[in-house]
Amino acid sequence: MRSRGLAQRRKALGFLVLACLVCTGAGAGATLLIKSPAQVAADTAPPPPDILTAEVENRVISQALITRGKVTASRRTDISSGPRAGEDAGRSVVTKVTSAPGRKLTAGQVLLEVSGRPLFVLKGAVPAYRDLVPGKRGEDVAQLQSALNGSGHRTGNDLSGVFGPGTARALTSFYRSIGYEVPVTEAPGSVSPAGAPQPGASASPEAKPEEAPPRALPTFPMSEVVFVRSFPAYVEDVRTEVGDEAGENLLSLSSGELTVEGSVTPQEKGMIRAGQKVRIYSDTAGREYSGEVKSVALERATAEDDGGEEPGEQRYTVEVTPSRPLPRKLNGENVQLTVVAASSRGKVLAVPSSAVSTGADGLTSVTERTGRKERRIPVEVGVSGDGYVEIMPRKGARLEAGARVVVGVQTRATAGRP
Repeated sequence: MRSRGLAQRRKALGFLVLACLVCTGAGAGATLLIKSPAQVAADTAPPPPDILTAEVENRVISQALITRGKVTASRRTDISSGPRAGEDAGRSVVTKVTSAPGRKLTAGQVLLEVSGRPLFVLKGAVPAYRDLVPGKRGEDVAQLQSALNGSGHRTGNDLSGVFGPGTARALTSFYRSIGYEVPVTEAPGSVSPAGAPQPGASASPEAKPEEAPPRALPTFPMSEVVFVRSFPAYVEDVRTEVGDEAGENLLSLSSGELTVEGSVTPQEKGMIRAGQKVRIYSDTAGREYSGEVKSVALERATAEDDGGEEPGEQRYTVEVTPSRPLPRKLNGENVQLTVVAASSRGKVLAVPSSAVSTGADGLTSVTERTGRKERRIPVEVGVSGDGYVEIMPRKGARLEAGARVVVGVQTRATAGRP
């Protein structure tokens, strides 16, 4: 009996201990779930921000303006066909096309054929404006003589600017070299085959007989030549084919070095002036070339819709001259132009633009940060570009390359925080 009572007491004690342990655990769990107002405020407060800094640098700063431009030859000639010399009345029809876009031309090459007669190219600055025959004089005759001599057809002892026998022989030789007969014109006042005088000739017996001029004079017709200032020249565009009526704008030629023509808005115009450096980037070639601004138009030009600008937008034309000749394959390409509108003279003390601030006193400054200490340094600003600005510490202030300046703050993310 006694032993059974002892067992019951031990069992009751065990239940009591277990109950105490359960209550203790429940209390501890409650303390984890229940937070004081101070703890709640601390847990919901934003995390301390990160101070973002950047290094003060010594660097060259340039201010750039980016636009687009088209590569073109310095000279362009549009070719048309006028009335043909020495031909019967009838249609002027294109009978042969020997040109193709991109073809490189040299002096004397035939571009096309109209009604069986050639249209060729020679070197000269003045467009042909009249037909030339023996006896003619002028600068256009001198230009023809120079072109013939340059092509290997010597004009002999003819005076410069005088169409004499030597020029006639050279012209005949040139035409034969390109596979055509030289055109001829009947000489005025020539005698008929029977030897009878021409109508209007004097029948006086006292008239002295004179040697009759030749009936056919070698002729240089203006309708068969195109003069270009320099070679090589290139066929830029062909707008005709065999069977077409010969007329305006049959084809176009380009000559001279390649240049670039861009455009800017009225707001951008004030940043550009002749002599500024330009970077020319070709998207197709993946290469960059250097150049400089040659001129900026004084008057606005209405932009055409070439894929880069809004039709009718008022812009100013900018001409860019490459430092070295551009490859001919770039002719007609749309390229990117980066105009260096302003640049520092060598390396200067520079910081990111976001590091500079203006206080209530109107003074600009940067904030230097060393460890956890910050110091405001008044500065003057200079050239800006590429996201950087030149700074010059004001008198009495000191700031050197390698120092860190505040550029902003960033809130740190906390795990589990939305």
